[in-house]
Amino acid sequence: MRCEVAGRTVVSGVDLDVEPGQMLALVGVNGSGKSTLVRALSGLRAPADGVVAVGGRDLRTLPARERARLIAYVGQEETPQEDLLVGEMVALGRVPHRRPWALGREEHAVVAGALAAVDLAHAVDRRCDQLSGGERRRAMLARALAQGGGLVVLDEPTNHLDVGHQTRLLETLRGLGRTVVAAMHDLPLAAAYFDRVAVLHRGALRVVDAASTALSAATVEEVFAVAAARITDPGTGAEHLVLGPGSAPPHPVETRTDP
Repeated sequence: MRCEVAGRTVVSGVDLDVEPGQMLALVGVNGSGKSTLVRALSGLRAPADGVVAVGGRDLRTLPARERARLIAYVGQEETPQEDLLVGEMVALGRVPHRRPWALGREEHAVVAGALAAVDLAHAVDRRCDQLSGGERRRAMLARALAQGGGLVVLDEPTNHLDVGHQTRLLETLRGLGRTVVAAMHDLPLAAAYFDRVAVLHRGALRVVDAASTALSAATVEEVFAVAAARITDPGTGAEHLVLGPGSAPPHPVETRTDP
């Protein structure tokens, strides 16, 4: 698959196959094409060449409503409509399945469950313009969870979240059993929570593999220009990716001598 922006090729040679229930992270430096690729995978941007298929169905052939039943998408800087209550905004995720505002008891339960999953159940009756930046981000993710569908496509889902909500969100996504494709900046989080990682480098896929293989020290150093190592927690046996200072020179330390 090849994707263009304003007539310029941004990403090419993309060949991805994501198994049902799998979590795939897209990583790369700024400008590597992550956001363009996730928009193509969600059906919001048609590829210049190639096909995006979900369940064997070409997204270009599907009406928008039907596509929304299959795929939930949250963009990088997407924010909720400020004059809506949080519960109302999350309920918009059910529109592909029901008429607007025609929500029954079962639909309200879905909305409540989505808010609970992102730790926002207490805010259901607050206006969206009263939320902090991190809370707004979580509200948008709740709408995607309420929307359902087998594929969840996210652009920087942990952006604006504190570390506790970052980990809880990714744990929630793992527990959904849905297919998740997410552009990620945080390499240690991608290594810890995603089954596979696709590394974008210079407009092409550098590697697509299990997280432990794709984010090897050599690949991280080549693509991101930072030192990296994988260490094993002696208590749990879990492997973690640790990033070093990279190629930056050491910070000079001023020394003073007494007169």
